[in-house]
Amino acid sequence: MFAPLQNDSFLRACLRQPTEHTPVWLMRQAGRYLPEYRDTRAKAGSFMGLATNTQYATDVTLQPLERYALDAAILFSDILTVPDAMGLGLSFALGEGPRFAHPVRDEADVAKLAVPDMDRLRYVFDAVTSIRTALSGRVPLIGFSGSPWTLACYMVEGAGSDDYRLVKTMMYRRPDLMHRILAINADAVARYLNTQIDAGAQAVMVFDSWGGVLADGAFQAFSLAYTRRVLKQLKREHGGARVPHIVFTKGGGLWIEEIAANVDGVGPDVVGLDWTMNLGQARRRTADRVALQGNLDPNVLFADAEQIRAEATRVLESFGAPRSPQGTYGGHVFNLGHGISQHTPPEAVSVLVDTVHEVSRRLRTVA
Repeated sequence: MFAPLQNDSFLRACLRQPTEHTPVWLMRQAGRYLPEYRDTRAKAGSFMGLATNTQYATDVTLQPLERYALDAAILFSDILTVPDAMGLGLSFALGEGPRFAHPVRDEADVAKLAVPDMDRLRYVFDAVTSIRTALSGRVPLIGFSGSPWTLACYMVEGAGSDDYRLVKTMMYRRPDLMHRILAINADAVARYLNTQIDAGAQAVMVFDSWGGVLADGAFQAFSLAYTRRVLKQLKREHGGARVPHIVFTKGGGLWIEEIAANVDGVGPDVVGLDWTMNLGQARRRTADRVALQGNLDPNVLFADAEQIRAEATRVLESFGAPRSPQGTYGGHVFNLGHGISQHTPPEAVSVLVDTVHEVSRRLRTVA
């Protein structure tokens, strides 16, 4: 049904297989830093108008690939589509973050929650199939969701938060309610990602954007345990091809060994890292058991071209040679340590992508 893949470097890196260069894609690569995205959003009238329209979602997903030699596309959507399908009333005001009309604050609210009917998210799956078709095998397509904990943060707070007071109050005061929310979220996220895979996603990523706000111990109990519950249910193959699983916990470097661990056959293929973690150190701590994704500070893209090249080279060199002295391959997918800023000059991305390809090829020749 889909065209053969022409550039599989991203998928091979995810599975720690040899690649000719280090593949690169960027979190939020389809977004507000591109004038063509802003034009399309204006036509759509709102963020949700953009995300729920198959053609618009396809167009904005492909826009960065028309500018840059990226090695993967990522579905244009939002991490909060799942709780929206639960009936919480997601909205976006221009210039503001997401907001829920019906936050989950008490026992009665929690009792109403259930894994949503995936037909309520049909617009996402239609977009996945449309994008995969439009890519014509150019690069792989990544599907994604927010993690159970990150979704719970927004569901309880009702919006973004600086101190996570409401969600942490529930977690400490009524852990039974929090575990109930997280269990429902995990099962919903697993079903959501599996349906994306059925629709054409060739890799899937769990964004644990707010896992790093938790204390040690709470992270393992309220975030990691439920991310693993998702991973346990995910399809590992589709149409005879492996589907890599990526987990990104912002602020999670402290727990990298635990995030990367394979427990009873359940674990990620790739661990994403923010800019606070040295890739070489992360690689040693995980001993090439997983591929690593990351981890340039997004604000480097506000520097001049020479400095961007220097910082990108430093990240590549910190990972080291693809083949370790022990003979194992350590996959590296170059990315930012978080999403690209809306204020990023588009030409800076050209410098970054071209540098990653050029320098990583040279490093392989030297190695």
